[in-house]
Amino acid sequence: MLLKIFKSKIHRASITEANLNYVGSITIDEALMEAANLLEGEKVQIVNNNNGERIETYVIRGERGSGVICLNGAAARRAEVGDIVIIISYGYMTPEEARDYKPTTIFPGKNNTLT
Repeated sequence: MLLKIFKSKIHRASITEANLNYVGSITIDEALMEAANLLEGEKVQIVNNNNGERIETYVIRGERGSGVICLNGAAARRAEVGDIVIIISYGYMTPEEARDYKPTTIFPGKNNTLT
């Protein structure tokens, strides 16, 4: 049996853009992606602390050091620039793997920079 386990998280990032006229996804600064152990194309859940919305989409690599957190496509209607979000990924693991797995959590600073 495989369990769906919390893999990684970007905790309390700020939305910098919302681009309705894009195919879809969330664009994340490449430095944040690496620090949070996220891959381009990976499915993520976005929890908006400002309005309670929860959506799922996939990650697109943003410019390194830009601090970009941009909801694209229909997801852009679920947040406003300045909203605080939590971006969470999950992985499938056996119970044995899950017992020893240590998830990655990062806490971006001002302008979504690594601190």
